[in-house]
Amino acid sequence: MTIEIRVPTLGESVTEATVGKWLKKPGDAVKADEPLVELETDKVTVEVPAPASGQLSEIHVDEGATVAIGTVLGALADGGAAAAPKKSNSKPAQAEPSSAGTERKSAGNTPPPSPAARKHLADAGLDADAVSAGSGRRGQVLKEDVTAAVAKAAPRPAPQPEPELEEPASPPAPTAQVPATQRPREVPAPDVRVPTSVSEAGREERVRMTRLRQTIAMRLKEAQNTAAMLTTFNDVDMSAVIAMRAQYKDLFERRHGVKLGFMGFFVKACIQALREIPAVNAEIDGEDIVFKNYYHVGVAVGTDRGLVVPVLREADRMSIAEIEAKIADFGKRARDGRLSIAEMQGGTFTISNGGVYGSMLSTPILNSPQSGILGMHRIEERPVVKNGEIVARPMMYLALSYDHRLVDGKEAVTFLVRVKECLEDPQRFILEL
Repeated sequence: MTIEIRVPTLGESVTEATVGKWLKKPGDAVKADEPLVELETDKVTVEVPAPASGQLSEIHVDEGATVAIGTVLGALADGGAAAAPKKSNSKPAQAEPSSAGTERKSAGNTPPPSPAARKHLADAGLDADAVSAGSGRRGQVLKEDVTAAVAKAAPRPAPQPEPELEEPASPPAPTAQVPATQRPREVPAPDVRVPTSVSEAGREERVRMTRLRQTIAMRLKEAQNTAAMLTTFNDVDMSAVIAMRAQYKDLFERRHGVKLGFMGFFVKACIQALREIPAVNAEIDGEDIVFKNYYHVGVAVGTDRGLVVPVLREADRMSIAEIEAKIADFGKRARDGRLSIAEMQGGTFTISNGGVYGSMLSTPILNSPQSGILGMHRIEERPVVKNGEIVARPMMYLALSYDHRLVDGKEAVTFLVRVKECLEDPQRFILEL
């Protein structure tokens, strides 16, 4: 019995996807719900599981092809029948060059090296076992892992001497006889070397953009072209928040099972400010302004595949412990590529923390159609004046990018001041001031 493998429904607004990578080859035995192929959408990368146990008999769609919802990707022979795999459009495993040296032999569900990694291994003449561990998802070997292994294992080649260029042939001597007194004085030709051209082809790699990266590029540029985007800045003294974390972090972790970070404070501070300045929590829809009386706060998370923004729904009803636990879960699943599309839709405001990468100051781009995004940055001790004295304080720059079509400068500045006040006096969270 043959079972078709089809593209599943991927989300309300997703109509097509790109076949990222087949995790199994024709003829491989598979178990029910075991991942067969990765599909890249404009939001997330999802794995299509096997509908039943059996044997992958056919692959109908090659890697990199664009498919619609419901498209047949391949076929599965039910019950693990030993029938020979049928011929398909994709290249069979026997056609892979040096498959014994490039297929990674690993236990469990560890996927084989990526296509770029296999090519790099073949060019370097190495076996996949030369790479101790892959840095990709589920331990997959990536091109960067192979590059590091090659640099570590191979000795640096000795510099080759520059080849000597042949001197051009001398022109034939003139046939007419010229008296010695009229002959021009011979001047030796200067030693001029023509620089040899170095080919860049072997030092470049062309990789197709993923659908996620294409969508990120399109939406960020669309936000720049659509919104009248402007950024206002302020700084905040983080002394009170740091002192509170130092005092309660151990008790907090024992009680709630999650570490006490900074994001919970920032989410609560932004909600207080959004309540006072509702325009920052609104959006423009045609000729109307849609004010949101709920607070779905998006938290930007950087991954190897690109930036994703999962949403804390009803964040105003969550405690700091619930916010920290949810953000930790978002970060882990984002790096593993297991976020759902529904978890990244419906945000009303976004917070981006560039400080974790060491950013001192930046101007974040709006997450359209939202009207505001807060940029956090690194905490750094700076000299400030307190009560007429110069003292060192842990300071952070804050940046609010906003849509000036909807949010006036006064509202934007007031919003950022309210965030600053809440962070410098966290008791405002309790009193909701």
